Amino acid sequence: MKRSLLVLFALALLIGWLLRPIDGVSILAYHRVREDGERYSVSPQQFSEQMQFLQQHGYTAISMAEMADAFSGSKTLPPKPIVITFDDGYADNLLTALPILENYGMKATVFIIAGSVGQPDYLNWDQATELLRRGVEIGSHTVSHAALSQVTDAQKQEEIVQSKVLLEGQLGKPVEFLAYPFGQFDPSLFPLLQQAGYSGACTGIAGLNFADDPPYRWKRVSVPRPKFGMLEFRLRLLRAQLVSW
Repeated sequence: MKRSLLVLFALALLIGWLLRPIDGVSILAYHRVREDGERYSVSPQQFSEQMQFLQQHGYTAISMAEMADAFSGSKTLPPKPIVITFDDGYADNLLTALPILENYGMKATVFIIAGSVGQPDYLNWDQATELLRRGVEIGSHTVSHAALSQVTDAQKQEEIVQSKVLLEGQLGKPVEFLAYPFGQFDPSLFPLLQQAGYSGACTGIAGLNFADDPPYRWKRVSVPRPKFGMLEFRLRLLRAQLVSW
């Protein structure tokens, strides 16, 4: 009996140690917010519940630039910082997701496929400008959504540089961050990103981000349509902590 109690006590200590907060930053990766049942489309109600959870549990949404500034030592991170990002640049990021974000006092970053702007279901340039006006940070998701680890060196250069040129030319604001399509990358991309003037890039690797992490290898927490409601969302946040130990 005494031994069983000791084992239970040890397990409780271990679980408590694993669940205690880690001084790192989670970057959440969304795509769409709409009612279509597709794997990477979170419903408006689910998204609202997730943002409400973050607000009620003391998270502060920050931009990629604020995270980078804090990592460089020029700014201080708020308590429980989190970065909320969207890939591809769908119109529902403005029409559906942004009002929910604003309702809970959250900010976000939208990584836009520069070559898809104006196509059906995607943001047009006026809508992308509206995102900027309302405090959303814009990043690059390449020109054509090519998997950068599977194309030629010339194509890598084109996708990285031209997406930045197109976005900055149309929006009139620097584009400092990139999200790798499909989360795929290789180290040969790092000097290209640096030469193009990017400050950081997001991968498909799960985990938290820390000041000493390579800036072109930042991790993200993918948030697809949940099958198990808020429990799944909480577990995804927890998984990012566990893999960062």
